[in-house]
Amino acid sequence: MAKQRFASNKEKIESYARAAKPSVLAVGIGGAGCNIISWVKERGVSGGRLVSMNTDANHLTISKADSMILIGEKVTRGVGCGGYPKLGEKAVNESMGEIMEEIDDANIIFLLAGLGGGTGTGGIMALAENLRTQFAAKKSPHLIIGVVTLPFEIETARMKIAKKGIQRLKSACDTVVVIDNNRLIKLFGNLPMTEALGVANTTVGKFVKGITETITTASLINLDYADMRSVMAGAGIASIGIGEGKGEGKVEQAAERALNGRLLDIEDVTKAKGMLIHVSGGDDMTLEEVHHAGEFMKRSIPPKAKIIWGARVTRGLRGTASVMAVLTGVESAFLTKRQKHLGPVRLPF
Repeated sequence: MAKQRFASNKEKIESYARAAKPSVLAVGIGGAGCNIISWVKERGVSGGRLVSMNTDANHLTISKADSMILIGEKVTRGVGCGGYPKLGEKAVNESMGEIMEEIDDANIIFLLAGLGGGTGTGGIMALAENLRTQFAAKKSPHLIIGVVTLPFEIETARMKIAKKGIQRLKSACDTVVVIDNNRLIKLFGNLPMTEALGVANTTVGKFVKGITETITTASLINLDYADMRSVMAGAGIASIGIGEGKGEGKVEQAAERALNGRLLDIEDVTKAKGMLIHVSGGDDMTLEEVHHAGEFMKRSIPPKAKIIWGARVTRGLRGTASVMAVLTGVESAFLTKRQKHLGPVRLPF
């Protein structure tokens, strides 16, 4: 009897464990979103699935993902949206049946896109709103995390489109991680252009890869689904920064650079509602180093803010460390900044 009871309890526990293990999915929408998915796919990710969807058939042929979907075949005929977000929305709505077949069993969903164009802006808004409606009807817990990049300020028409997209995403997503390309000029303006522009893709890629692996596979310090929800459910806008450190004090160096290298201007960091910290390093990284970095970062946000953290040992990082800091529930000046109106240009001749 005791053996039967043990076997029954073990089977029950394993059943609960399988049900409790989160399913993570990252979806790239449009050119920028698909590029990020390709970045993650090339480097490999454990425990999550990668999906690319686009209205541009040619771009999909050079993308890398676990699954690819040509959306809006009737609306765009595979040639893209031409910068019109309404077409991007129609494309997603046309293909929602096929999209849901890929998404339906996921608990944590990353939606990746560049804002300001057609497929990315319209597509991510339509997809986030559709998912919110369908998941609410099922009354099942899901976490929808939008991760978007903003155009440069000089692209005034695209920036106007992007701001409208952010406002809608805030209502549909639990958290919207925003990366402002204009911050690249301030932080990485001395780098060659291709390297500087690649920072945004790398940052988003590391974010998706790092969180996915720390939540789904064995790590030094694991995150779980409840942790993620406590910081990201209904959190609004979020800012991300990633820092690197080497040698003695490497984790603290990385933590400081992550806080100072955020890719979104924040009006007041002390108003943040939560922080997600992820540390990765080689097998020489100690638990004391990780804890010390966490304490260092904790001092930058309000005492009542919720903090969760995870840490992962990664081969090939011996002597180095990387820290990612995601501040949630923040206010950003870019949403309230008024557009400058220029007068007539007078040429000097």
